Amino acid sequence: MAPRPVVRPAAAVEDDVAGRPCPACGTPNPPERRFCRRCAAELRPAEKPAPLPWWRTVWPFRRRTRAGSGSAFRFFVILAVVLALCAAGFLLLPAGRALIEDTRDKLGKATPVTPADTEASGAVPGHPATDTTDGLNNHYWGAPGPGASVTYTFRKPFRLVDLIITNGASASPEEYARQARALQVDLEVTAEDGTKHDKEITLSDKPGPQTIPTGISDVKTVRLVLRSPVGLTSGRHLALAEVEFFQRS
Repeated sequence: MAPRPVVRPAAAVEDDVAGRPCPACGTPNPPERRFCRRCAAELRPAEKPAPLPWWRTVWPFRRRTRAGSGSAFRFFVILAVVLALCAAGFLLLPAGRALIEDTRDKLGKATPVTPADTEASGAVPGHPATDTTDGLNNHYWGAPGPGASVTYTFRKPFRLVDLIITNGASASPEEYARQARALQVDLEVTAEDGTKHDKEITLSDKPGPQTIPTGISDVKTVRLVLRSPVGLTSGRHLALAEVEFFQRS
């Protein structure tokens, strides 16, 4: 039969050592020791700093980062919240939607659109309001005086990107000054849902086309009212050569 194992008694630990007691078993240890001579517990464990409050881990309040504070997780959570708020603002707020539409206007291509009907408050003989949409800049609408208006109606709503106005009787410098011109035009746009958009347009007193950016969606009708005439004397009338509308393709 195999001999039974012999249990040896543990070596006695001298208790006459003066020093710091072990935090685990209370055995005194010499000052130079790092681990307890009885239980091998660490005598001087490094103190772990307390975690920082979450708001101290976010810029600009962050001063230092401690272990265990969860700064990386909180950073990604805050970043996700900020991105979600920005996305909601751009998609839900009118200003955000307007910014998106304006960006699409600049990136897209503008194509002309022709009104289905043109009606004026008045016209001098031989110069109807339809001459403003005939594509000829030497034909013009002869308005009887300031306050005269012309209304353009379209078959279906569209995004009005730009409006081009050729003022006066013609784009030719010789013919331009033969009739009076309106240097101020009130633009009144009515959308499909009845919403109205008003804009005051200031025109230069010179021949040729002048482009007016608009950026109005769901346009159904456009009304122009002539104001601030120049050159309006006896025997002359206000002239408006051409009005062109451009939509986003």
